[in-house]
Amino acid sequence: MNHRVLIVSPHFPPINAADHQRIRMALHYFAEFGWDVTVLCVDPKFIEGIDDPNLLATVPKNIEVIKSKAVSPALSRKLKLGNLAFRSIYYLIKSTAKYFEKNYFDLVYFSNTVFLTMPLGRYWVKKYGVPYVLDFQDPWLSDYYDRTGMTPPGGKFKYAIANSLAKIFEPFTMRKVTHITSVSPEYPQVLSKRYPWLKPSQFTVLPFGAPEKDFEILKSLSVKQNIFDPHDGCKHWVYVGRGGDDMAFSLKNLFAAIQQHRQRSTEIWQKVKLHFVGTKYSIFDNSKPIEAIASSYNLNDIVVEYPQRIPYFEAIKVLTESQGILIIGSDDQSYSASKVYPCILARKPLLGILHQNSLVVNVIESCKAGQVVTFENASTDNVADALAHKLDWLLSQTDECDTDWEAFQKYTAREMTRTLCEIFDQSIVYGELL
Repeated sequence: MNHRVLIVSPHFPPINAADHQRIRMALHYFAEFGWDVTVLCVDPKFIEGIDDPNLLATVPKNIEVIKSKAVSPALSRKLKLGNLAFRSIYYLIKSTAKYFEKNYFDLVYFSNTVFLTMPLGRYWVKKYGVPYVLDFQDPWLSDYYDRTGMTPPGGKFKYAIANSLAKIFEPFTMRKVTHITSVSPEYPQVLSKRYPWLKPSQFTVLPFGAPEKDFEILKSLSVKQNIFDPHDGCKHWVYVGRGGDDMAFSLKNLFAAIQQHRQRSTEIWQKVKLHFVGTKYSIFDNSKPIEAIASSYNLNDIVVEYPQRIPYFEAIKVLTESQGILIIGSDDQSYSASKVYPCILARKPLLGILHQNSLVVNVIESCKAGQVVTFENASTDNVADALAHKLDWLLSQTDECDTDWEAFQKYTAREMTRTLCEIFDQSIVYGELL
C-alpha cells in the first residue's frame, strides 16, 4: 500500500503561479514511486491572480484536492492584511482537521512561497505526530536587499514586515523539520550556518523537473499568444519571467551589447524585436523599468515590456513561436531560474546571461541547449563584449538548437520525482525518531 503525503500549495491550478510548478510536474509520477497525493490549496475565488483553466488539464484526474476558504481579498485589503497566509491559515487548519484525526497522512510537504503557511508543520507534528518536509524555492529570511540596497518586490515597507516575521517563524519552523529540498545550493549553506542543529543529511538540492507533458498538452489546446505576430517577417526574441533590480546588471550588459552591435550593423536590427513578458509580481503594477533601461541605450524602438503575467500556456506559446529565447539572470548567486526547462523544451535558440554559480548554467551547457555568458558579480567587466559575440550567433540562427536530449533526461519531472519520493521515504523514518 502506498503512503500518502499532504502537499501544501496555496496557488494550485487553475491559478497561474510558478510556485506550484514542482508539484504540478510531479503529480503524474508519485504513485509510481509509492506515494499517493492530496493537495491542499486555497480556492481560486479567494486569490488575486491570473486564472488559467488550461492548467487543470495538467492535473491527473485521480489527484485529491482540498480547496480551503480564505478571507476575501476585498475585505482583507480594507484591513491591510493582503497576505494569503494571513487570510487562509485558519481555514487551512479547519479543512484538514478531519483528515489528520483519521491518520490519513503520513507526511506533509510544503512546496510554495507563501512561507507563513510553513509553521503549520510544527502545529501538525505536535498535534498529530505527522512529520513535515520544506521546499525552498526562494529564501524565506534574506539579507539580499539590505546588503545591496536594492528595492525589494512590493516595496521596502512590506519587505521589512515580511523579514521581521521570518526572523520569528523561520527558526520556529526549522526546529522540527525532517528534511529540506532546495532549488539552490546556497540555501542549504545559509540555513546550516543559521541553524546548527540541522544536519547535512537533511538537505537535498533538487531543481524543478522539466514540464514535458505541458508541451504535449499544448498541441491539443487552441491557445494563441497576443504578444507578437510570428508571421510579420521579424525576428522576435523573448524573455518570459519576472524582472527586478537584481537583474539590472544582466539587462544593462545585454542592451549595451546590442547598442554596440547595432552601430556596426544597423540594417540587421531593423527586423529584430525584444519582448519582456510578465515582469511584475503585482497585478496592480504596470510600470516598465526594463523599457526605461532600454531607452537609455537608444533601444526603445525594438524593446517592448509587458509587465502583467499572462496565462501559462500562452507564455509557452510565446516561447515556441519566437526566433530566440533570452534567460536574464540575477546578480544574486542563489537565484535559480526554473523557467530554463520550458525555454529548452521550446526548442528555440537560447541565450542566457547568468551568475557563474547558477545551476542554470550547468543545465544549459550540459545539454548543449544554447549559449551562456556568465559573470561573477555586478562589477564584472567585459560581459557586454562577450555578449556581442553571442549576438552574432543568435542572429544567425534559423533552426532549433542541437540539444542533447539524452543528457536532458536527468532533468525530467519523472527523475526529479523519483528523488523526491526517496526523500519522503527517509523522512517518515527520520520523523519517527524525533
